[in-house]
Order: sequence, then structure tokens, then C-alpha cells
Amino acid sequence: MNHGTQYKGTRRWALDPVMMMFAALAVAIALTWMIPSGQFERKGGAPNGLVLPGTYRELPKALNGNALLPPPASKKAEDGGKEPKAVAPTAARPVSPVALVTAIPEGLVKSSNLIFMILLLGGMFGVLRTSGALDAGIERLLSLTGGRVGIVTPVVMIAISAGSTFLGLISEYLLIIPIVIALAERMGRSKLFGFAMLTLAAKVGYLASVTNPVALLIAQPIVGAPAFSGAGLRFAIWAVFLAIAIAVVLRMGRQVGKVQVHCDHRALSLRHLAVLLVVAATILLLVVGSANFGWRDAQFASLFVVSALLIGATAGMSPREGAHAFVDGMKSMMLAALLVGMARGVELVLRDGMILDTIIAFASHHVAMLPPVIVAPLVMLFEMFLTLLIPSTSAKAALSIPILAPIAHSVGVSGQTTVLAFLLGNGLVNMFAPTSGMLLAYLATANIPYSTWFRFVLPVFCVFTALSTAAVMIAVLIDY
Repeated sequence: MNHGTQYKGTRRWALDPVMMMFAALAVAIALTWMIPSGQFERKGGAPNGLVLPGTYRELPKALNGNALLPPPASKKAEDGGKEPKAVAPTAARPVSPVALVTAIPEGLVKSSNLIFMILLLGGMFGVLRTSGALDAGIERLLSLTGGRVGIVTPVVMIAISAGSTFLGLISEYLLIIPIVIALAERMGRSKLFGFAMLTLAAKVGYLASVTNPVALLIAQPIVGAPAFSGAGLRFAIWAVFLAIAIAVVLRMGRQVGKVQVHCDHRALSLRHLAVLLVVAATILLLVVGSANFGWRDAQFASLFVVSALLIGATAGMSPREGAHAFVDGMKSMMLAALLVGMARGVELVLRDGMILDTIIAFASHHVAMLPPVIVAPLVMLFEMFLTLLIPSTSAKAALSIPILAPIAHSVGVSGQTTVLAFLLGNGLVNMFAPTSGMLLAYLATANIPYSTWFRFVLPVFCVFTALSTAAVMIAVLIDY
């Protein structure tokens, strides 16, 4: 994949992902000068712990020339790299414009596990591509289905969305983006078709989160609801939204035009079959390791290295050939890795400016004393706004739900409905959020411009937002 094409021609500045992240950093820095700083107390005193309702206090913030300079370096390095002990701040300061560049390396460091996972995933795919097994496997799949888009697309989207909504898989799907795009192109469809087939399915699954442990094991205990309870309504939402997503993708396929697919009916060679079995085992280990053993990015990265070694050996590559393919694959993922670090930098700027708690306190004050059927959509709307600032589901849950849930409950909105509003608001905006490092990593992996994806997904987002608003209002009316 050659990401350099994104920087050629007269559109090199138009919605370029790196320029977008620089713009997001600049806006985040400006907000720390415009919005008052403040802080809630947190459970256990942990900086990222659950906030305690009713403890917000505004902090004095001097908007003077000294604030234009970066703050003194942390003493973390002097303490052998350990995090300094949390101390309640007595004052705040806006973030210096210098953070426009300093926040990027800091974000890269904070996201190092995910970044290395992305790079090593690219290396594994470089070896897989060179083996020829991927192309051979796609040819075989097309021969079995006759290249019929109407069969392949729903099957692939249901499988991907199920992994997302039941198991919480999302970053793991970086692994199969090149596979799905290659499959779409062999069916005579565009890269965007393949990308939409995967990304819409994954986002719909995460939006509904029927039993997604990443979201539910944090959000539901906060509101006092049993973990994974209320799955019936979320399953219904998932089924409806996924059916719409499948219809949208299939309709896009028809717009591309009917293309005759010539399938190769030859059987897979033993080497190719063995390589594909290694890939299947890798995907299985990803799912099992994540669900049962708590594996995360560092463990996934190690798995990709082992998988690359096994693929190279199984395909009969020489060590030199395998190493070159691995490095070339890593190069193709450099943009995706950079974008993840820059997105984390935006969040760090907002946290350093201490304005996130102020935004939460403002919103909670203005939803009180409204009818419950209005409060529930407002909670969802606020979570949508907050997702632009904090794409991370777990971080957003710890920050917003402890404040919004008691207020929503006081006007008659149940904790279960509050969680539903949180899930829908989070999932809707993450379909297109320009601050989502994971979405930008998806796009960079597929070599699809953000503007192309935004134009495609905006009508879908509008339809899903209307349906989600109706869903949370219905949830209030049926005492969900």
C-alpha cells in the first residue's frame, strides 16, 4: 500500500489526516484558553478514576504571558520513570501553544503499545502478501460462492459485526482490512466498498454492544445494573442497524456497476492452505486471548511476530525474503501509527488543560429538571459531543457516567437507559470522528481519504442518529 498518493496533487491539503490532527490539536489548545478549568474528585485519588458527583470545583487559571511557555518538565524521569504521586491541584493553566508539537511525541509514547501492534501487524501482512496465499484464498472463496456479492457481503458483515457487538473486537480488525478490500476488488467492487463492508459492520456492532465487555463491564456497574443485563433491546437495535448497513453496502455495490467476475476453480496448493490455516489460528488466538486471558496490544504485537515467522517458514521463504517483506509491511502502516499517537495527543492536551470536568459539570447542570423522555436523548447528544473530545469508550465512561447517571435517575431515567444512551452516542460519532485514532488508522491501512469516507458515511450517520434518538425515548417509555 502506498500512502504517499494521499499527498499528491492539488488536494494535498484537503482533509489530509495529518493536517486534520494538527488542526484538532490547535483547537484543543485554544479551548484550554477559552473554557474555565476545574476538577471533580476521583475515587481513590487516581487521576483517571471514576469521578465523584457533587465534588466539582473551579480552579483559578492565569491567562498571562507565562502560560505561553511550556510547563516545567515533570520529575518523572528523576524518579526512574515512575508516575508521580497524585496530588490535588490548587490551580490550573492553559496549555501552551508549544504543545502543538510537544503533544505529538507524548501521545506516541502513551500509545506505544497500540502503535507497535499496528506496525507489527503491517509486517505480518507484508509476509502474507508475499506468500501469495491471500490471493489464492480469495480466488477459492469466490469460486465457491460464484463471486456473488449478495451472498459474500451479508456473511462477512454479520461475522464482523458479531465479533464487535458480542466480544468488543475493534482494533483486532486492522488485521483483516487488507483481506476484505482484496476480496471486494476481486468481486469487481471498489476499495470503499470493501472498507465499508468491514467498518460499518464493526461500528454497528460496537454501537449496539449487546455483550461487549469493553463497554459494559465499565458502564453498567457504575449505574448499578448487572453486567450484560438488558441485552434484549440492544440485540434488537443491532439487528435493525446491521440490516440497514448491509442494505447500504449492497446498494453501493450496484452503483459501481455489474462486473463479470472470473473465478479460478483450481484447488489451493498445500503451502497456501497451510499459510491460511496459520492466519486463521492467529485470528482465533486474538479472540480467545482477548476474551479469556486479558490480552491487549502488547500481546497482540508479539502474536503477529510469531505469525509472520510461521507464515514465512510455511510459504518456503528465505530468511532474507521474509525480513524484507516484513519491513515493507511495517512501512505501509507508518501513517496509521502516527495518527494514533496524534489523536492521543489531543486527549492529553484537554486533560492537561483540565477542561473536560468543566464540560461535564456544565452539561449535568443543564439536563436536570427536564422530562425523562427529553433527558435521555440529551444524554446521548452530550455523549456524542464528548466522543469528539475523547474517542476512548472506557475513558469516557469513567468520566461522564458517574455524573450523568444520578442526574438522569433523579428525573426518571433508569441506569440501564443511561448506559444505552452512552453506547449509542459513543458509537454514532466514532463512525466518523476525525479525532478517533482508530478510525484514522483504519483509513490509513485501507489507503482511503477521510473526505471520501465522510461523504459516504454521513447519510448513514443521520439515519442512525434519528433511529437512536427514537430508541432511547422508547427505552424511557417502556421503563427499560
